[in-house]
Amino acid sequence: MTKAELIAAMAEGAGVTKAAAGKALEACTAAVAKELKKSGRLGLVGFGTFSVVRRKAREGRNPQTGKTIKIAAKKVVKFKAGKALADKVK
Repeated sequence: MTKAELIAAMAEGAGVTKAAAGKALEACTAAVAKELKKSGRLGLVGFGTFSVVRRKAREGRNPQTGKTIKIAAKKVVKFKAGKALADKVK
């Protein structure tokens, strides 16, 4: 599903315009990003938990040349689905 398809589905489900659904989606993603940056964790009961974890620096290989390269440490976002969401997907 693309972002445009998600906005259309949100608009239809909530009975609002696509423009309003687009603004709501932008506000939601901005709020999630802000909270993850601030505290590193966001839980939505019935949906799942977003968390920020630090990935260690490691060595990798350039697939074209086979040379060893260093991959820097960085923070990444993880998502763990909640039980209700996992049960709906089964």
